[in-house]
Amino acid sequence: MDENTRYQVLRNEEEQYSLWPVDIEVPAGWQPVGKEGTEAECSAYVDEVWTDMRPKSLRERMENAGA
Repeated sequence: MDENTRYQVLRNEEEQYSLWPVDIEVPAGWQPVGKEGTEAECSAYVDEVWTDMRPKSLRERMENAGA
């Protein structure tokens, strides 16, 4: 990652996030969330929205086990 590269924020089905260069094809299993910018801007966005690092499937299993 370098300061001249523009990034986009991606999210997968497990609701995990990643930064990806905007000029490279999005890999299978990932979707853009609509946030683009510098590495710092995208990282700050991810820090704000990704408050639970556990994969979605694990969160759901844990919720169901506690019900």
